[in-house]
Amino acid sequence: MATVKCELLTRFASEKPVLHNKVSIVGTGSVGMACAVSILLKGLSDELALVDVNECKLKGETMDLQHGSPFIKMPNIVCSKDILDILTYITWKLSAFPKSRVIGSGCNLDTARFRFLIGQKLGIHSESCHGWVLGEHGDSSVPVWSGVNIAGVPLKDMNPDIGTDKDPEQWKNVHKDVIASAYEIIKMKGYTSWGIGLSVADLTESILKNLKRTHPVSTNIKGLYGINEDVFLSVPCILGANGITDLIKIKLTPEEEARLKKSAKTLWEIQKELKL
Repeated sequence: MATVKCELLTRFASEKPVLHNKVSIVGTGSVGMACAVSILLKGLSDELALVDVNECKLKGETMDLQHGSPFIKMPNIVCSKDILDILTYITWKLSAFPKSRVIGSGCNLDTARFRFLIGQKLGIHSESCHGWVLGEHGDSSVPVWSGVNIAGVPLKDMNPDIGTDKDPEQWKNVHKDVIASAYEIIKMKGYTSWGIGLSVADLTESILKNLKRTHPVSTNIKGLYGINEDVFLSVPCILGANGITDLIKIKLTPEEEARLKKSAKTLWEIQKELKL
């Protein structure tokens, strides 16, 4: 008996889809779903795959996104319960991937928060505020005050003590607020999600579109800044279709370099105990 589909459609070409790129997200918690929504809204991939061991949660989130897919022109949203959810260093150690293709989101969000708060303090849009937070994502991150500038004008030229204890304007509180902000959000809403989701989508866009933009992402920096261990820390990296193509040789003050080494030591103390 003829079906509605047979009566309506005449086969003209192969039904097999031609996919150009695919993004897989491991974990359908608050962060994972914020990443998914951010990537979908940017229209970055032809296929989005969600992965989680919680099959009920996984199917529910997948169905919910599938029902909204007509509004965002996303043809294919799929799911799987098979998983590999581990840290950047362990991923690199256990996989056979070259270090250029193992990338942690690192300080991309810390840097965005840094620029946002600088903009708030100056009354300027954050896109016009240039500055970096490097090292470990979190409490031991390193604000590079020596490179902070607005339209190419270094703030250090106007305030040589910026970011230090001697600074009368106490700009160092901007970095303190960067660190504290995640804890404040968690205290108020229970978790962070949208900031990191948009940050991951930003990194994904640079890779999938081969934009060659510079991001402070986590990569193996052994041999740089006097660091001799296989630690993954954030430094300015150029991201393209092959992952990290180049590292920017950013000039740090002796104090900033010392803080970066301290950040590396903090991570290595944990990593050296791992039996891989």
